[in-house]
Amino acid sequence: MPQLPKYLTGNSAAIDEFLDKFDVFLLDCDGVLWSGDHLFEGIVETLELLRSKGKRIVFVTNNSTKSRPDYQKKLTAMGIPSNVEEIFASAYSSAIYISRILKLPAPKNKVFVIGESGIESELRTEGVPFIGGTDPALRRDITPEDFAGLADGSLLDLDVGVVLAGLDFHINYLKLSMGFQYIRRGAKFLATNLDSTLPVNHTFFPGAGSITIPLINMSGQNPVALGKPSQAMMDAIEGKFQLDRARTCMVGDRLNTDIQFGVEGKLGGTLAVLTGVSKKEHWEAEDAVAVPAFYVDKLSDLRDATK
Repeated sequence: MPQLPKYLTGNSAAIDEFLDKFDVFLLDCDGVLWSGDHLFEGIVETLELLRSKGKRIVFVTNNSTKSRPDYQKKLTAMGIPSNVEEIFASAYSSAIYISRILKLPAPKNKVFVIGESGIESELRTEGVPFIGGTDPALRRDITPEDFAGLADGSLLDLDVGVVLAGLDFHINYLKLSMGFQYIRRGAKFLATNLDSTLPVNHTFFPGAGSITIPLINMSGQNPVALGKPSQAMMDAIEGKFQLDRARTCMVGDRLNTDIQFGVEGKLGGTLAVLTGVSKKEHWEAEDAVAVPAFYVDKLSDLRDATK
């Protein structure tokens, strides 16, 4: 079993030593910086502290409902200075993968989206054609005519070569049926991320992984996931920011995404916070999916102990 993490909260010397180890901090957002629209206390000051010490910050989120400009607006509204280029979200990661890695030849390069506008925005930025997503015509009950049209293919777009599933606040039987039919006909099955839950308002709601499970059960296929802990995402981040993995720390609240992402990416360290999904008992369990190198009660403890 891996060594248990070092507890930093309240230990000024240990925090100073921790901060000296790293040049870059990859920060998860939901559960680390905020819960829904509630910014955790001391976050702005903590990020200012990191920047004042010359640390580079990259916001790395699995939430695909927002594009990078959307996240930049949210950060600004919460008093966190940022720019679009230091934000790396799963919607952007997915668009990069589809356009620059898959590079499907036209016309069979269209994407059927199960998800929100963040995915659509990033696909547009990369010049990737898509259907579905926020199309209001799909926000309804399925009809007998739909069943017939999906069965004979007349309701399907023959240029769809990819099904990309993310968090969709308007998921329904019709969208799942269409996604399933495209996958059955050979479309590549991708997922922005596989988070089972979404932390909002100090509790949890279904995440993108919960949206994807029905498609997995129907098709018998597992999607290529493009958010944490996918190392495709890590490779893309390393390439974009030219970071030194040995001097980089992943900060997150969830073991099977954030911490696993950092461990499998062979980063210099991982820091868990207890303001989101995972708790101490999760990494102390014998079957823990990943164990952080360090942990704090909350991210702002890094600032409180260095005052």
